[in-house]
Amino acid sequence: MKKLHIPSLYCWSTFDKDRNIDFHSYLWVRPEGNVVFDPLPLSPHNSKRLMQFGPVTHILISNSDHVRDAVRLGEMTDAQIYGPVAEKDHFPIPCSNWLDEGDKPMQGLEVFTMQGSKSPGELAFLIGGHTLITGDLIRAHEGGKLCLLPDHKLTDKAAAIASVKRLAKIPTISAILPGDGWPVFREGQTVLRELVSSLK
Repeated sequence: MKKLHIPSLYCWSTFDKDRNIDFHSYLWVRPEGNVVFDPLPLSPHNSKRLMQFGPVTHILISNSDHVRDAVRLGEMTDAQIYGPVAEKDHFPIPCSNWLDEGDKPMQGLEVFTMQGSKSPGELAFLIGGHTLITGDLIRAHEGGKLCLLPDHKLTDKAAAIASVKRLAKIPTISAILPGDGWPVFREGQTVLRELVSSLK
């Protein structure tokens, strides 16, 4: 399990051959109970490391294509599973709670909905005002450069661009941790603005 840019954040990954990028899951270590985002299957090593950090109390899923291994991790930890409310009627697994724009399910975490992606109400998560965790819509296939989900997978490109523009206005974002592709650890708002400038 890899240590990230601040002491409370870690990730584990798997390589996707079709897209030639890593898929990531993130762990936020908190005294009140740890939070996992979009959990991939754990290797024995990472499973042991995860337990060493203390109890996992929350599993947050950005969209239905990122359910991944949430059910198994929930069974292992008794953590509550949270999903996007816009997918509530058709979500592939049961959830304890549902999240929407502006929700703050715990101290230091803010929820945003990303419109126009391949699933309705995809979630993005802002930790401490500085670290943005994204699902499918915002990704990074090259180091230091963000990109958008391909056009043919978007349900509404204009809405998707508007969602990205809204995040790019947040001046405190310094790091961006995508579910798919390279993380950005510095000047996150600048990199988001560069993404906005590249979109048509």
